[in-house]
Amino acid sequence: MRGWALTEQARSDRGLAELHEGLAAYRATRAEVASTYWLTLLAEAYGKAGQSENGRPALTEALEFVDRTGERFYEAELYRIKGTLTLESKVASPRSKVEEAEDCFLKAIAVAQKQQAKSLELRATMSLARLWQSQSKSAEAHRMLSEVYTWFTEGFDTKDLQEAKALLEELSH
Repeated sequence: MRGWALTEQARSDRGLAELHEGLAAYRATRAEVASTYWLTLLAEAYGKAGQSENGRPALTEALEFVDRTGERFYEAELYRIKGTLTLESKVASPRSKVEEAEDCFLKAIAVAQKQQAKSLELRATMSLARLWQSQSKSAEAHRMLSEVYTWFTEGFDTKDLQEAKALLEELSH
């Protein structure tokens, strides 16, 4: 078992290094289009590697980029990942991690709704629903997630919609 864990850690470290190298190569071209996407992927990878604190600077940079350039196509996902990393963070903050994460998820939902980005709205709503589920607010979580889920008429074989369906089933018990 221990050898497997080391292998997973090595894969994680290599993947993070490759993301950094790719982002550096991309920046060397002076390209900026989709920078928010790449920075969000980097932050999410840090979270999956159990290094949430290391992902937060990438999100800060991405949000500054959004403000500076107006590139908002991935803004909702930025806030969703920020909420997720906030919950996973081991660093104490002046506000409750739960309150801060909830605010991030609500912001992600609002941005996605404004942009009519239903897939990103679904992801953000699932994140909020999971948080509410942990707070014994399953009924509210189910209602909110159901509203988004029923909008979809196809694509039910996608990972996001499969996860949403499973979460709806959990929330209904």
